[in-house]
Amino acid sequence: MHDGANVLRDLFLIFLLARAGGEILVRLKQPAVIGELLVGIAIGPHAFGLVHEGEVLRSIAEVGVVFLLFEVGLENRFSDLRRVGGTASAVALSGVVVPFVFGAGLLLALGHGTNQSVFLGAALVATSVGVTARVFGDLRMLRHQQAQVVLAAAVIDDVLGLLVLAVVTGLAAGGLEAGQFALLLAEAAFFLVFVATVGTRLMRRHGPLLERIRVSDGPFVVGVVVCLGLSALAAQIGLAAIVGAFLAGMVFAETREHYTMEKRIEPVTHFLTPFFFVLTGMAVDPRFFTNPAVVGLGTAVLLVAIVTKVVPCSIAARSLGATRALMVGVGMVPRAEVGIIVASIGLRTGVLGAELYGVVVLMSVLTTLVAPPVLRVLARKAAVPETIRIHETLP
Repeated sequence: MHDGANVLRDLFLIFLLARAGGEILVRLKQPAVIGELLVGIAIGPHAFGLVHEGEVLRSIAEVGVVFLLFEVGLENRFSDLRRVGGTASAVALSGVVVPFVFGAGLLLALGHGTNQSVFLGAALVATSVGVTARVFGDLRMLRHQQAQVVLAAAVIDDVLGLLVLAVVTGLAAGGLEAGQFALLLAEAAFFLVFVATVGTRLMRRHGPLLERIRVSDGPFVVGVVVCLGLSALAAQIGLAAIVGAFLAGMVFAETREHYTMEKRIEPVTHFLTPFFFVLTGMAVDPRFFTNPAVVGLGTAVLLVAIVTKVVPCSIAARSLGATRALMVGVGMVPRAEVGIIVASIGLRTGVLGAELYGVVVLMSVLTTLVAPPVLRVLARKAAVPETIRIHETLP
């Protein structure tokens, strides 16, 4: 009974303070996830020590991140990825290859191990679709060409990033032998392609049958079952569970019922995901950032994270014009929850130590803070030629 009371107290404190911290950051026009991370740092064992991580909290956090990736998947369809133009594909590919190579190369050059280096590369790969979409939405630019290129490229980045993460996680667990690498890559690719093709076809053909289920919230129940099932299957074959959750969401995004499912799943993710981000913050020891060596490494990683997205992605989008191409590059910078998820997996598997873990989390937070104000400045600059162009077409 005493342990149960402690768990309930911890749940109460985490949820209350996380929502309060998120609300404050949202009012400051920043993502709520940053407030949740800061709350975790404050109440964790390295600061005030109000909450200590336990098996129950860890399990809730892991379920929370699974549902978060399921919800993200619901907002992205495989059919949309097939329809994107060459510009978005070029932006996405350059935004994956260049950050991974330079991120991993940085740590290798500094004498870190191969597994640590590839984990950092994986953390630099993906772009936060949620942060980018929110900024363009606030600017009322979601229908503009540069916004559509960024969002399409960010979705492709997430898919490729999850594939990279799946391979990296498997390599960290079993070494870097060529045969194992090839097998794991083949497993990850087959899992992705099978779900993307067979899963979407089945869902398009039989999706309307979800409405015939008589159980209360039948489509939602089926969605949760598929989400948990694919997550468990992904974990069983050596991939990250979030890969299965993300693909499950993308499969259901092909159905008419996905709007209803999004509304049903949103309260679940709003309840569960703060636990993940708070526990992520709890693992960060702020004292590391008083160490000049850690600060130096963090600065180098942050610069690599920004430059390796802005430069190659802007070049890939150069056909849009200089300012719009730069907006695409800056829009690909935020890592937010994606980088944090990779960091947490690295810490849990023992690949990343506390210092590197803190550096990756800090990089994820700072890239999320840097991009929105720069995009707002570029949006004002891009609006001038857009206005002139519109006026020139008027009779």
